[in-house]
Amino acid sequence: MIPRMPIILILMFLARQIQSVQFEVLSGHTKCIAEDIKSHSMTVGKYHIVNPNDGHPLPDTHKVTVRVTSTYGNTYHYSDNVPEGHFAFETTEAGDYMACFYAADHKPPITLTVDFDWKSGVAAKDWTSVAKKGSVELMELELKKMYEHVQNIHDEMFYLREREEEMQELNRSTNSKMAWMTGLSIFICLSVAGLQLWHLKTFFEKKKLI
Repeated sequence: MIPRMPIILILMFLARQIQSVQFEVLSGHTKCIAEDIKSHSMTVGKYHIVNPNDGHPLPDTHKVTVRVTSTYGNTYHYSDNVPEGHFAFETTEAGDYMACFYAADHKPPITLTVDFDWKSGVAAKDWTSVAKKGSVELMELELKKMYEHVQNIHDEMFYLREREEEMQELNRSTNSKMAWMTGLSIFICLSVAGLQLWHLKTFFEKKKLI
């Protein structure tokens, strides 16, 4: 039986390879899609506006402005008022990358349907081109693909381990701060209670009640 953790990692890996989606953007609004990508990974994307009328030219109103940014706000791709486009770059930062699509405001409002294909890691490689350029045999090509997949899963495991260590460090830091806050709160409560008892005792002594 295959261990559960590798199965989960493989499913996560395969899920990250299939990023072709269609979504709607209302004129005057923005829709963003995020993808968590590790550093030094190749990522490619292509997008186009779906023609609402097959057999007719795409209306001039059906255009979007696209910006792809990293989790630190660095811009990796920008296209203004275009019906389609594509991008390809190697990431230098690990984290969430955001692709935002903005449709210009129109009167009356219109809804644009965007077809967006986003791939990263092994899925971003064109294996057909590799086979043609390298003149490799089918078996060798399959072995190269398997090796790339295994290497990617290996890197993914270390990436998840780093994330887990970061979360553990954050938990330890939070627990330490909570312990200090709890101790400080108890000290303040005891101090206030002591002051109240001292004040009452002094008050009763002055009134000669005790």
